[in-house]
Amino acid sequence: MHRETDAPPPTTDRAFPAHCAARSRGLDDMEAQLIRCRACPRLVEWREEIGAARRAAFRDWEYWARPVPGFGPPDAALAVIGLAPAAHGGNRTGRMFTGDASGDFLFAALHTVGLASQPEATHRDDGLELYGVRITAPVHCAPPHNKPTPDERTTCRPWLARELELLAPTLKAVLALGAFAWQALLPVLDDAGRQVPRPRPAFAHGAEFTLPALGDDRGPLHILGSYHPSQQNTFTGTLTPDMLTDLLARAARLAGLNRRR
Repeated sequence: MHRETDAPPPTTDRAFPAHCAARSRGLDDMEAQLIRCRACPRLVEWREEIGAARRAAFRDWEYWARPVPGFGPPDAALAVIGLAPAAHGGNRTGRMFTGDASGDFLFAALHTVGLASQPEATHRDDGLELYGVRITAPVHCAPPHNKPTPDERTTCRPWLARELELLAPTLKAVLALGAFAWQALLPVLDDAGRQVPRPRPAFAHGAEFTLPALGDDRGPLHILGSYHPSQQNTFTGTLTPDMLTDLLARAARLAGLNRRR
C-alpha cells in the first residue's frame, strides 16, 4: 500500500496506475503519467514490438508505441469508451481510434451527428476537433489480437476511473462500444458511488439505463451500449453506419449536445 507521501512506484509496477491516476490533478497531468506506464509486461512487449517491426504501408512512420491517452475536451458532456488502441492505429498515431478502419467508421458517424469537425482521423496533427465528446478506452495499450486479458483490464482500470472522475462535473452520458467496454465501465461507476442496478444491466446494442444524481453537483448519468465498430462488425453488417449514427445522436441528445447537422 502506497501512502500519499510515498514516492511513486516504478512504471513497471502493477501499482503504478492506481498510485498515479488517483494523484492526477487534471487530465493533462493524468495523461503525462499514463504515457509512462509499463505495468503490463505482455502489452509493453507487444506495443513496442509492433512499433519496431511496423507494417509495410507505414514503414516511414515513427510509431507512438506507448499507452494512448483519451482524446477530447476536458469539459465533455459525452464519453465514448472503446476497447483498446489498434496495433497499427492508435499505437501508431498516438490518438484513440486514429488511423484505422474502426476509427474511420466512428469519426464518420461523429461528424454526421455534428460532434467532430471532420469525418476522418489520420494522425495527431490532422486538425480534428471533438465537440462536447471525449473518446477513451479501458485499456490504453494495444493488445495482441485486440484482446486484452481481464487482468490487464483490471490493472488499467484506475486510469478510466480517474478520467471519468475528472469529467464528472460536466458528464451527462456515456456510450460503451462493445461488451468489453460495458463490462469495464459498470464496476468503475459502482466504485464511484453511482448505484449501478443489481443485477447489472446486460450489454446489447441499444441497451440504455440511467443512473440517479449523485449529490448536488453530479446529475443523472445516462449509459448506452453499442456494438464496437470493429471490421468484424462493420464488414458483416452487424453494425451499420445508420445504427451507430442513430445511437450517437441519442447519446448526444441525452448529453444536451444538440449538434446534428
